[in-house]
Amino acid sequence: MNRTFEALGVSADLVARLQADGIDSPFPIQALTIPDALAGRDLCGKAKTGSGKTLAFGLPLLERVGKAGARRPTGLVLVPTRELANQVFGVLQPLAALRGREVCAVYGGVGFEPQIAALKRGADVVVGTPGRLIDLMQRGDVSFDAVQVLVLDEADRMADMGFMPQVQKILYTLKSEHQTMLFSATLDGAIKRLVDRYMRDPVSHEVVSDEPTVDEMEHRFLYVHDLDRVKVVAAITTGATRSLVFCNTKRAADRLVQQLRREGVRSLAIHGDLRQSAREKALADFAAGKVSVLVATDVAARGIHVDGIDVVVHFDPAEDDKTYLHRSGRTARAGESGVAVTLMLWNQENIVRAVQRRLGLQLPIVEVFSNDPRLADLKAWDPAAEAAVA
Repeated sequence: MNRTFEALGVSADLVARLQADGIDSPFPIQALTIPDALAGRDLCGKAKTGSGKTLAFGLPLLERVGKAGARRPTGLVLVPTRELANQVFGVLQPLAALRGREVCAVYGGVGFEPQIAALKRGADVVVGTPGRLIDLMQRGDVSFDAVQVLVLDEADRMADMGFMPQVQKILYTLKSEHQTMLFSATLDGAIKRLVDRYMRDPVSHEVVSDEPTVDEMEHRFLYVHDLDRVKVVAAITTGATRSLVFCNTKRAADRLVQQLRREGVRSLAIHGDLRQSAREKALADFAAGKVSVLVATDVAARGIHVDGIDVVVHFDPAEDDKTYLHRSGRTARAGESGVAVTLMLWNQENIVRAVQRRLGLQLPIVEVFSNDPRLADLKAWDPAAEAAVA
């Protein structure tokens, strides 16, 4: 497999910009897909969030799209959430500038006017959510009849969130000859029907080890006391660079942030009741290191795509193995590893033991208090080894 972007066929100006950002070698999904994408092939990439998909489709997209006219973009990227639209925009815009191309992100929950103005100026690449794109199309503010490259990013999530009718409505309007790239964690069911109907002889690529597994992270299960639980979180996160903490409800997330702040921990919450601007600012501050702890609900966490999370804390234990892996996998992104720690109260043991059994984890649940020095570096502490010695 090629180990440099140059060897994959990426142009020198884009390679230089990647190197300036510290990106020297492609991730597996990029090495697999970029040559076919540059050749103009329709392709399906089976890859999870955090595998490097954005550059896998973004680099070929920017290599291949021409200049757009007013309201007639040449590149279109469909994404399931506003947070992902902003993330993709953030990756593509600096690279697009090297080519004299403009990228704009369009999504609901904010005013139409800035998005309409960007489209009218001739945005070359539009990154957007299906609902807002249809609204703009029906208003006559955008046409997709000049699209040369179409990307469906995280297609499985769009299906899960009920967006497939809107996606198909957009695809039906694309009458021009165009390349389609689809990236998804799964390629069955509704996704397979989409591929069969709208793609031409697509080549498929999959990174076999791409799904998060229990082996890609360290696991700690701690028995804590209710009155000491917040202080335990503070002790754990103070020893980490960037921590993501999961609560089961929006109210619990807000309350935990207030309690952590009283412990001197810089933290913010992200959940569905927050305005879009507040969620975007929380994510940006977390990614930039302005706050070290983000407290999230499971639904809001779908929009969190931040590398370098070294600890995931299950403040409320995950209720099943899929939720546990989905949460914990945030600390095993892009080849990195980290620690997933579950805090268990006395009446939650049955839930935690059931999750352990489903995942094949035979690990002790250790009683701890917030003054335990081992909490400052959970990765260095191996409760299983201690139990074996005892």
